[in-house]
Amino acid sequence: MPSGDRIFAARLGTPLGEARMVCDGDGRLQAFHWVEGDRELSRYGAAEMIGDDDPFGLCRAITDYFAGNLHAIDALPVVFAGTPFQNTVWQALRTIPAGETLSYGVLAARIGIPKAVRAVGLANGANPVGVIVPCHRVIGADGSLTGYGGGLERKKWLLAHEARHAGTELFALRR
Repeated sequence: MPSGDRIFAARLGTPLGEARMVCDGDGRLQAFHWVEGDRELSRYGAAEMIGDDDPFGLCRAITDYFAGNLHAIDALPVVFAGTPFQNTVWQALRTIPAGETLSYGVLAARIGIPKAVRAVGLANGANPVGVIVPCHRVIGADGSLTGYGGGLERKKWLLAHEARHAGTELFALRR
């Protein structure tokens, strides 16, 4: 099994288009982004492609999530390499169950800084491990969809996918 300081990457076909995943030699996710045209994750340009063997099971877990097993990604290991505040926000994102949504204000309150709504929004937008660290589950206080790095159509699809498979109401805002 790969290990050490090596970086590995994989391209995955999803119902929302092609995505690229990057992990370290221990199988901890560092990035999950949608591939838009020729745009790549240049900071990971030297990554070795994982190939068909999927040594860490990451590709299989993400594929299972898109097939309807929403919990397949829950325990995937992630490297939180942001600022201490960003890491706190990103860890809190992983506690939002599939099929549920929160507002930025509720998320700020959950991390103990209720007045940090805008900072929470900025940290949410800087999340490098989309879907697995589910920034798409954060919506506006009025229940509206707000920005998503992968585009609002993808955010809407992800929330509908999760609501359908979790048996919850679409865009039900938990307060």
